[in-house]
Amino acid sequence: MFHRVILLGNLGGDPVMRYTPNGTPVTNFNVATNERWVDQSGETQERTTWWRVTVWGKQAEICNEYLSKGRQVLVEGTLVADPNTGGPRIWTDQNGNPRASFEVRARVVRFVGGRGEAPGVEPGVELPESEEDLPF
Repeated sequence: MFHRVILLGNLGGDPVMRYTPNGTPVTNFNVATNERWVDQSGETQERTTWWRVTVWGKQAEICNEYLSKGRQVLVEGTLVADPNTGGPRIWTDQNGNPRASFEVRARVVRFVGGRGEAPGVEPGVELPESEEDLPF
C-alpha cells in the first residue's frame, strides 16, 4: 500500500532544527493551506488547515537555512497518524476549543516563493532526497 500527500501553502513560523542522539538533523515547520468556496447564500467562506511537517537529513539542514515564516512551499510526503488515535493529533487550545493537526513526513520540499525569499535560491528548486543525490 502507498499514499502520498502534496501540500502547497505558507510557513506559519520559522523552521526549528535539532539533531537526534545519533547526529541526524531533523527540521520541523508548520504549513497553512487555505480553501475558499462560495456557500449556498453566496457568501465567500475560507478554511485554513495546519500541517506539521518533518524533514530529515540534508534536506532538514537546507530547509532550516533557507525557509522562514511566510515562505510558500510545496511539500510532498506521507501522512503520519497519531499512534494513540490513528488519526490527526487532537488537543484543546487555551480557549477550550478543540483543535487538530496533521503531520507529514516530507520526502520533497520545493521552495515556491513568497515572503522571505532567500537570495540565490531558485523558486521551484527540488531538494535532493538523500545525500547521495547532492551535486557536491
